[in-house]
Amino acid sequence: MKYFIIIFCILFFSSPVLASGLPDFDGDGVLDKDEIEIYGTNQKIADTDGDGFNDWVELNTGYSPLNPQRVKLEDSDYDGDGLSDRMELNFHTDLTNPDTDGDGYKDGEEINGGFNPLAGDGAKLEKRIEVNTGEQVLSYWLGGVRLGSFPVSTGKASMPTPKGRFTIYNKVPKAWSGAYGLWMPYWLGMQFGKFGIHELPVWPNGYKEGENHLGTPVSHGCIRLGVGPAKLIYDWTPVGTPVFIY
Repeated sequence: MKYFIIIFCILFFSSPVLASGLPDFDGDGVLDKDEIEIYGTNQKIADTDGDGFNDWVELNTGYSPLNPQRVKLEDSDYDGDGLSDRMELNFHTDLTNPDTDGDGYKDGEEINGGFNPLAGDGAKLEKRIEVNTGEQVLSYWLGGVRLGSFPVSTGKASMPTPKGRFTIYNKVPKAWSGAYGLWMPYWLGMQFGKFGIHELPVWPNGYKEGENHLGTPVSHGCIRLGVGPAKLIYDWTPVGTPVFIY
């Protein structure tokens, strides 16, 4: 009987807990395989960062399981590579290694340059822009991952923004519209320059269309961005980038 109790205790307390039929040694709800290969958490400790919340709870509420402070995944950069933990998960890079592919460049540097942080061969990831006219939102994507989104103002009902697949035809830091007599900063032209993406327009007297227009379709067919986002998208977007408008 004594030996039976000893064997039972060993099997009961040292055997890994199973989650969905796969090993979950610490019983935190995150599979050992995922803890090792995806999240960089400790598969033997349910609460890797010791903040009182187990790894599963933190991940499923959007918090970093590696940071003892209550920090959201998008605000945490555990390995200091310039890429948030949220983006590391999106790009399948190593949250605990600043240079996942070991090519001498940090993951954040590679993403900022449009390179694949998993390849190590200088391969580029495809960039694209999407414009949702129903929600009045522009989003920009790299390799299937949405990097961010901004409110826009597309064409009003009488002059709707064309829908379909387009490409960036040209870039002009400060384009002039002869048809409407105004400046269009950070111009990204499409359809041979017939319409484009640009910052809120500026009239010759210096008046700039207000930010309150963003989120409402009031333009003459172009896609207007606010101050700040327009320059970001302009700098990020090379000629030839595909644009999907729907």
